[in-house]
Amino acid sequence: MLIVDGNSRRSRDVAPAPMTLDPQAELTDSDRERGLRLLVIEAGFSGGAAALTSGVILTAFALHLGASNVMVGILAAMPFLAQLLQLPAIQLVERWRRRKRIAVLSSLIGRTMLAVMAALAFFSGTAALLIFLAAQMLLCGLGAVGGCAWNAWMRDLAPDDRLGDVFARRTVWLTAISLILGLAAALALDWTQAGSFARDMVFAAMFATGCLTGLISARIVAMMPEPRMPPAPGPIALRALLSQPLGDPNFRRLLVFVASWQFAINLATPFFTVFIVRQLHFAVSFVLLLSVASQLANILALRLWGRLSDRFANKSVLAVCAPAYILAIVAMIGASQLGDRGAVKWWLIGLHLVMGATIAGVTLASTNIALKLSPKGSATAYVAANAMTTAIAAGIAPILGGLLAQFFAARQFELLARWRSPNGIFTLPITLTAWDFYFLLAGLIGIYAIHRLSLVRETGEIERRAMVGQVLNETRRSIRNISSVAGLRAATDLPGTLLRDARTRIRLKRAQAARAARMR
Repeated sequence: MLIVDGNSRRSRDVAPAPMTLDPQAELTDSDRERGLRLLVIEAGFSGGAAALTSGVILTAFALHLGASNVMVGILAAMPFLAQLLQLPAIQLVERWRRRKRIAVLSSLIGRTMLAVMAALAFFSGTAALLIFLAAQMLLCGLGAVGGCAWNAWMRDLAPDDRLGDVFARRTVWLTAISLILGLAAALALDWTQAGSFARDMVFAAMFATGCLTGLISARIVAMMPEPRMPPAPGPIALRALLSQPLGDPNFRRLLVFVASWQFAINLATPFFTVFIVRQLHFAVSFVLLLSVASQLANILALRLWGRLSDRFANKSVLAVCAPAYILAIVAMIGASQLGDRGAVKWWLIGLHLVMGATIAGVTLASTNIALKLSPKGSATAYVAANAMTTAIAAGIAPILGGLLAQFFAARQFELLARWRSPNGIFTLPITLTAWDFYFLLAGLIGIYAIHRLSLVRETGEIERRAMVGQVLNETRRSIRNISSVAGLRAATDLPGTLLRDARTRIRLKRAQAARAARMR
């Protein structure tokens, strides 16, 4: 690079830091800032891969290939059950101590399976479904191994006072990409007929593009710096390694909450697409539009939850978001009770907006609280224990749901509410069938999960009523801002606003620490 001096024209070569998969002994401030910037940039590519190959699109693709309810349940459980591979991944990370190398290699190999899935779009039958499941299993398995290394790596890269800010900005980009690509996918599926060659081409293009963006994501991850792990004390015994998080009473209470919560939501949410397409008889493109609405609410709410989680505590955010999300799942029962299809559409849109806004807080706060309760430098076991709990609970739930689908399909529960008055009789019939039972069961288990959350202790938490007040204050402030063009621009400038808020908090903390030092 040519550097020109103001008085004399002279130059010298400044060699850029070579990209390496090996960890660094020490990270400078510039290295750390570069890594955090790349962490946010990478979200755009990994989010693109996920948006085109997972969630509603993955379920729709399975239905396109002829999958049954049981297979849909297995497909939904696979990403979670694959997390059980984090058990051997812990030992791999602790022995090899090359977290970036593990994350990059597993990502490169796993995401090539998306190219296999793209080719399967032109086939059908049992063989195609089995190959599809095998490719998804390999993708999820390698993703779990890489995820174990990735999470422990990020715990040491991101400073404690910036966890909420950094991951909120990252999630904003993930959601924004999902929003844009979700709209494109909905239009593409709406313009093609189910079972046609054009529909085959659309699915093939989605998975091929997901493969490409996933490989670019792996390249960016390889450019991020990794701090060197402390020297290993000796051979790592898996039981001894997991005994530390399991022996921590507070973290153990968190694991009970995570287990019950993941079981509750994954008993119902993986079958939303099946419920809307097969029971309510809407098109897959409408399901994708619901997903886009949910993601839009998600990205708009992340600014609020990221700021509140840093200002107060993650548990306080969970105490507001978790009950609202569970209530929205139970309210899905109303979609099968309404007779007017227009009303059903608006009902589903409203519920997906609520779920999108609240799951933003749940995801951000639950991730941060697990990281916050993990000791710095030895977070691998804690993060993996949290992932194991999530894997088992969230993996069992959709498989159980798929197996019981025929059982609930053949049963019906009717409840007739009747009100008599001098002006006449008002009746409200409620009929629960098929997937309605799942939504009700998810609500009951979710109530228990929220109770378990109340037993977890986190520094800085405030009461739920106070947190609701903070949410309303922030919402009123946002509404006032949106009333002008300048306010609208500020509301959409999420990453910059989050960064400025984080810098302000850091300056205030440093000023308070300096005053306290002078007083001593």
